[in-house]
Amino acid sequence: MAMLQVQGKKIRCKAILFDKDGTLLDFLQLWGPWAESMLVQMQAWMQERRGSFTVELEKVLGTSHDAEGHIDGYDVQGPLAIATVDECNGWLAGQLYAAGTPWNEAITTIRQFSSVAMKSVREHKSAEAMPGLLTLLQRCKEAGITLAVVTSDSTPAAETHLDWMGIRSFFTSIVGCDRVTRGKPDGESFLLACRELSVEPHETVIIGDSNGDMQMGRHAGAAHTLGYCSLLEQEAYLHEADTVIRHYDEINIL
Repeated sequence: MAMLQVQGKKIRCKAILFDKDGTLLDFLQLWGPWAESMLVQMQAWMQERRGSFTVELEKVLGTSHDAEGHIDGYDVQGPLAIATVDECNGWLAGQLYAAGTPWNEAITTIRQFSSVAMKSVREHKSAEAMPGLLTLLQRCKEAGITLAVVTSDSTPAAETHLDWMGIRSFFTSIVGCDRVTRGKPDGESFLLACRELSVEPHETVIIGDSNGDMQMGRHAGAAHTLGYCSLLEQEAYLHEADTVIRHYDEINIL
């Protein structure tokens, strides 16, 4: 069993489970273009039909925008950050329904919009590893720490994004929302990953950028819940983390 040292704390573990978006990869770089495409398509649709959103634009997905209207930030507690793509699509279809569109047409339209937005994401392959991540993954491999990804994204999408970053081979298990009945913050994803890594929950550390990740770890009986937060102002959202780091170089393997 290896020993992690984080901010003076020593944590024994055999495995580490990582969230994906915002933890392994830059969230806004990957999902910002998708969200921007969805909002642009919906705005055009609304204008053609003289409809309007039920909330202000920033509240539709939980985004902030620069002077030119481009997305430059997101609410870490909003739907874009936490919800699955299907959940986002359901919420967005509700906006079209509220504007007077029959539900079947609304959900079909949103799925078409999402298909267009996803095509752009696949073309650009904008998945960039967080600073210091590759070094940590390599050190975990050398220390015999097994690794998994537990994400609210689908398993195939997660595997694709890991391939884009060239880090798929580091992970023994990938658990997406399509592989469980109850997603985060329920502990089901965590426990499934532990079974596939042949480790016990109390031998496992979870690293994530949302409080839902921390709750998942606590529900499943993790050895330690480690919040990852690159921005100081977002640290308060991780109030159920045992420890919060801002860079992967804060994790030492003894």
